[in-house]
Amino acid sequence: MKESLHIGFIGLGLIGGSIAKSIKRFHPDYRIYAYTRTEATLDAAIGEGVVDVKCMKEDSRFSECDYIFLCAPVNDNISYLSWLKDKISPGCIVTDVGSVKGEIHKAVHEMGMDGHFIGGHPMAGSEKTGYHSATDYLIENAYYILTPGGEIDILRLTDFMELISSLGAIPLVLTYEEHDYITAAVSHLPHIIASALVNAVHKMDTPEEYMKLIAAGGFKDITRIASSSPVMWQQICLENREMISKVLDEFIRLIVQAKCWVDNSDASELYDMFSSSREYRNSLPDSTKGALDRVYAVYCDLYDEAGGIAAIATLLADNNINIKNIGIIHNREFEEGVLRIEFYEEEDCIKAENVLNEHNYTIKKR
Repeated sequence: MKESLHIGFIGLGLIGGSIAKSIKRFHPDYRIYAYTRTEATLDAAIGEGVVDVKCMKEDSRFSECDYIFLCAPVNDNISYLSWLKDKISPGCIVTDVGSVKGEIHKAVHEMGMDGHFIGGHPMAGSEKTGYHSATDYLIENAYYILTPGGEIDILRLTDFMELISSLGAIPLVLTYEEHDYITAAVSHLPHIIASALVNAVHKMDTPEEYMKLIAAGGFKDITRIASSSPVMWQQICLENREMISKVLDEFIRLIVQAKCWVDNSDASELYDMFSSSREYRNSLPDSTKGALDRVYAVYCDLYDEAGGIAAIATLLADNNINIKNIGIIHNREFEEGVLRIEFYEEEDCIKAENVLNEHNYTIKKR
């Protein structure tokens, strides 16, 4: 990897902005070129010292770049590819950050750019959007999947992996077909299941809406991702429809199988289903970020007395800890703790746990 690189960005949203900020954090001498549709965003990035060169939409200066990150929506990225094809330098690598890889790889192949393209998908994100929410640590300890074009030189791939590693992320090389199948199972399918489950409860609810009343705690946690952007998930389902359909087939088969076991009171099979899922779930690593955003929350035992919640909120505020959400858990059948406090960042969650323990609150983490 060169001592000094020129790196271009087309789009500076949450992911693009976070990668650009990470590059400046770890490689302050690297020169960053950027274009984004919102000029105020670009001006902010320049003002913060993240972007060095403010570019127009089709700017000839992108030809000076060693790497170009496409961080716009998929269709926009493909449109830029057709323009970049004859503008990039012979050694330039173009990459993207999309959550579905098949469509852009097919476009790359049709344009004869296989030797210049490495697909990318950092497994990190947030419900917050835009450059103003970008951080220089968003991709730290996150898997960063790379899907190289079929003609990529191994040395170019190695250099790019070194760049990604230098930002604190964990590069993982897959084919684009493998990527789309894996993310269909561990990211796209859960969103569909969560949405279907919420809609099922909505449809089955009593006229008094008792299901809605007690659907807190565990139910709200496992369906949290159903609050994601409908537009974004509509697009993902359309872009990755083949792989999503494939994993849905298997999931539907397992659901039908579970129904048969329930109908037949098959105690042995039901036990094995819950036991195997528990064992596999408990084996999932906690040290790295995965396909779905983690929830940072603590549960606190608390007497129901005036000022109790206010005292905790004030204590956390006095220690500069930002709270995302705080509330009493009324349905505690599968929960520990009366008060649930959720945070935006893991650092705040850890800090809050320490502060509350120091003040003799009983804290539980799940």
